[in-house]
Amino acid sequence: MKLISWNVNGLRACIKKGFLDYFNKVNADIFCIQETKLQEGQIDLELTDYHQYWNYAVKKGYSGTAIFTKEKPISVSYGMGKEEHDKEGRVITLEFSDFYLVNVYTPNSKRELLRLEYRQLWEDDFKDYLKKLDNCKPVILCGDLNVAHNEIDLKSPKTNRRNAGFTDEERNKLSKLLEVGFIDSFRYFYPDKKGAYSWWSYMRKAREKNTGWRIDYFIVSEKLKDLMKDAVIHFDVMGSDHCPVLLDISID
Repeated sequence: MKLISWNVNGLRACIKKGFLDYFNKVNADIFCIQETKLQEGQIDLELTDYHQYWNYAVKKGYSGTAIFTKEKPISVSYGMGKEEHDKEGRVITLEFSDFYLVNVYTPNSKRELLRLEYRQLWEDDFKDYLKKLDNCKPVILCGDLNVAHNEIDLKSPKTNRRNAGFTDEERNKLSKLLEVGFIDSFRYFYPDKKGAYSWWSYMRKAREKNTGWRIDYFIVSEKLKDLMKDAVIHFDVMGSDHCPVLLDISID
């Protein structure tokens, strides 16, 4: 099974930059996107053979997630069941016979860390949500987690130490999640690989210089560890300030 996750930073803009060419070429079984920046009815996307599931933010032009899947899920849920977190269209969960697929767009802590305190509450509640799912059946989590976990996961760790996405608080929350039975699939296969990033600023030719961050992930239940085949970053795919990431896993 081939799964893709991509923060498209505005789906309508990304479509103009080749989204559908990549979508059709990669032919994923499940394709997850974040930051759609859409409201219901603003796009009519014809994707042959795919079921579509959308979660929209209340605020127009903001956040939003979607999943396109060839296999129809057993059930679908939106958000994590907490009103304070579920107004921004950040979470979609699909239940299949052997696993849950969770697509997430984690809140950014923002400049001057204005939203860091809220981010900590989100992280705790989201971890509890994932653990509850994992007690029922294994979980595959994907999306933009808005954190570079370790120094190897961004080009300039020293100068970004207290910037959003690389604070001790955010990094520790991801560590806590991994400690309760989850695996960072990319680092499982490539623990020492440097220069592997999934997001680059639009400023200062960051992508051209590969001055980036790895903040897009497939996080997988340890129960599925032996079924993983590979995790890949499609750094050459343009259309957004993020690039797609892929998980190849032997699961029905």
